[in-house]
Amino acid sequence: MIDFALQNAWLVPLLPAIAFAVIGLFTMSLPRLSACIALAFMSASFILAIMVGIGVLNDAELIEKPLEYASTWFSMPGLTIEMGVLIDPISAMMLFVVTLVSLLVQIYSLGYMKDDPGFARFYAFLSLFSATMLGLVISNNLLQMFIFWELVGLCSYLLIGYYYHKHSAREAAKKAFMTTRIGDFGLLLGILFLQIFFDTLNFAELAEKIPVFSTFGVSAGALTLVGILLFLGPVGKSGQFPLHVWLPDAMEGPTPVSALIHAATMVVAGVYLVARMLFLFAELPEAAALIAWVGGFTALFAATIAVAQVELKKILAYSTVSQLGFMMLALGVGSTSASLFHLMTHAFFKALLFLAAGSVLHALHGKVSIWEMGGLKKKMPVTAGAFLVGGLAIAGIPPFSGFFSKDEILVVVKDYNVGLYLIAAVTAFLTAFYMWRMIFVTFFNEEKADNHAHESPLSMRIPLYVLGFLAIVGGLVGTPWTPKSWNFFYWVRTGEYHALHAHFDVIATSVLLAAAGIGLAYWIYVRGAAANRAGLLAERFRPVHTLLYNKYYIDEFYMWINRMVVGGVSAAVYWFDIHVVDTIVNGLGKISLWLGSTFRKAQTGRMQQYALIMFVAIILIVLVLVIADPASATNGLGGGK
Repeated sequence: MIDFALQNAWLVPLLPAIAFAVIGLFTMSLPRLSACIALAFMSASFILAIMVGIGVLNDAELIEKPLEYASTWFSMPGLTIEMGVLIDPISAMMLFVVTLVSLLVQIYSLGYMKDDPGFARFYAFLSLFSATMLGLVISNNLLQMFIFWELVGLCSYLLIGYYYHKHSAREAAKKAFMTTRIGDFGLLLGILFLQIFFDTLNFAELAEKIPVFSTFGVSAGALTLVGILLFLGPVGKSGQFPLHVWLPDAMEGPTPVSALIHAATMVVAGVYLVARMLFLFAELPEAAALIAWVGGFTALFAATIAVAQVELKKILAYSTVSQLGFMMLALGVGSTSASLFHLMTHAFFKALLFLAAGSVLHALHGKVSIWEMGGLKKKMPVTAGAFLVGGLAIAGIPPFSGFFSKDEILVVVKDYNVGLYLIAAVTAFLTAFYMWRMIFVTFFNEEKADNHAHESPLSMRIPLYVLGFLAIVGGLVGTPWTPKSWNFFYWVRTGEYHALHAHFDVIATSVLLAAAGIGLAYWIYVRGAAANRAGLLAERFRPVHTLLYNKYYIDEFYMWINRMVVGGVSAAVYWFDIHVVDTIVNGLGKISLWLGSTFRKAQTGRMQQYALIMFVAIILIVLVLVIADPASATNGLGGGK
């Protein structure tokens, strides 16, 4: 079975793609059957992903030499395009995480979306989304990855705009699609340059050629430009500053979509691409430093915004932006293991938090502000427990999963640059503060009399149990003392190994900062009148609070740019079109009309007039010839002997 899974890993994305086709073509009018089909195919895909993971962990050769097979898709002289599969510890871990979260989201949606009129359409979109993300994960070359990359963007557009009858949902979907296209244009240019420079887009072949790029006539400056262009794609897809603006607005989609997009699928595609291409950035210290500083700034920037947000899902959205910044920061300093370790643990606790948030919104019938909630721990104990576990994990409290992965990032960052380490440490403090601010206000404040909350149905609680368990123990698979036989991250530790137990200063500082953040949130929002104390603080620091609440006015700035620059250019082009282009075109038309009306007077239809004109023309020609050359004219008229 394991050998079958390894040799047929292409079935992992194919199965949910088949589910999408079957639902879309045959069972769209049968919502429950559509859900069963989606769940059955996703379960089979998950089982295959587990088998692939076991096969990778049990085969040391796959660590040194990944399993790769491909077939030619298109070939012409000078260009061959392949569609292939690449199986190594990175892709095996991603297959497990994506299929697990996708399956749990589909189970959760049975209860959350049960009364939705588009139930079957929703499951079709979920299946297609999972298929495209899984296809991206196993791609063995950049072109194939880019194709699935764009399909993931398309699916995110469909899911964010699922409630297409809502103006806000339509606008959010368009915003996500257009913003990520900016980064994708740079990514496409980078891919084209790599093909031109090295005549291949295969990851293994690029890994061999790029370290000796000078032998191909490529300068360091040109390769650095290519690296920056490639990074633009992840900046858009993974919500890095300044292309982060689409991600919080993606909350317009159903909550299961938010969990899927913001936990383990679309938003980590950029992180996965940078990790897969880290052999390129290892040769480009300037580009790697750019990744590190963009990631560090994004982490801190988004954390400060989350401090002032009041909508439950918006807080979690900016938390996702911040955590993605952490992952990019780790990649920028050269640690694939720390970044992907945090990617995995983040998938567990962030999916848990989003699905728990969905339970709250489901119970309160659409109330979104945390200040409209309160006292929910008594009526929703399972959901409250899920939030507590997720909050402890993301804050980095031991022994929860986030503690191990976040601290490994702090360790590698401290060894790289003290300034970046301070940024990461402050971000860790703010993360604990704003997450527990949300938890205390939502579950521990005074209960609202008009809230008739209830615990979610079993189909929505089962994913919370599974993800809660993984959020507690998931970090144990990547610790320095974990046996390599079940450690996905062992393979990248050569050359970047950092034993956490040898960095007690980082561990102690991290835990103290997390505890301080939780304690500050408790003091402000639990002890005494939480709303009054929070209101007094907001009033005392009104300019800062307003700035953070309005997200530094980045969206407003983009709208101003659109009005002033794009709108100004449009107005100038419109004026030029009306007053210059149209004037020239209309002028030529008027000249043609004038010429026609003038010369048509010569066309009378009278034969006598035409004959007279011809006679006069002959006389004029003869006169011209005589005047120009009398002798030749005379000879031409017969004057010679």
